[in-house]
Amino acid sequence: MPKIVDHEKRRKRIAEAMWKVILNKGMEGATVRNIAQEAGLSLGALRHYFPNQDELTVYAMDLIQERATSRIQAMMKRDLPPREMVMSVLLEIVPVNEEQLAEAEVWFAFMAHINHRKDELPVPEDGIFTVVQKGVRFLDTNGLLKPGLHIDLEIERLYALVDGIVIHALLDSKRLNREQIIKTIQYHLDSICIEPAKETVPVSKP
Repeated sequence: MPKIVDHEKRRKRIAEAMWKVILNKGMEGATVRNIAQEAGLSLGALRHYFPNQDELTVYAMDLIQERATSRIQAMMKRDLPPREMVMSVLLEIVPVNEEQLAEAEVWFAFMAHINHRKDELPVPEDGIFTVVQKGVRFLDTNGLLKPGLHIDLEIERLYALVDGIVIHALLDSKRLNREQIIKTIQYHLDSICIEPAKETVPVSKP
C-alpha cells in the first residue's frame, strides 16, 4: 500500500525546522536549503508545501501564535478564581520556560525580518494586547480592580510591562528568569487589585 502522508503534519514539521535553524543560525541562516536539511526533506519536497519563503515565514509565525492561543484556551477551561486565571493566562505569553523563550526569540527574529512588509504580506499580530485587554477588563468585571483606575491606561501599562518582560527575558534570561517574571507580574497585579493574591503561582514549573 502507498504510504499515506499527513500533509499538515509535514507543514508543521517544516515550520518547526525553520524555527530550529533560526535559533541555531539566525534569520540569515534560514535558507531553504538549511531548512530542508533540518526537516529531513529534499528541496523539491519543501517547495511542494511552500513555493516561496514568504509563505513559509507567515505559516511559521501563525504556528507560533496558534500554539500560544491553544495554551491560553486550555488554561481558560480550568476552574480558577478570576485573579489567578488572569495571572495564569499572562504566564502563557511571557517566556517562563525554554519552549516559550524559544518561541519569543523566533517571533522577534521574524518580525525584525518581515515587519517592513506588513502591508504586502499577511503578517499575524502577536495578540498580546488583546490578551492583556481582556485580562484587565475581566478583573474589572469581577470587581477586583481598585476604584478610580483609568481602565484604558491600565491596559496600556500592563501591555507595556508584559511586552517589556518578553524583550528583557530574551536579552538576559538569567537575570529575568521564571521566578523574577512571576514576582514582577504579581507585584503589578497587587498594585491594581483590591486585595493581593492569597497564593502565588508556583515557580518550580520548568
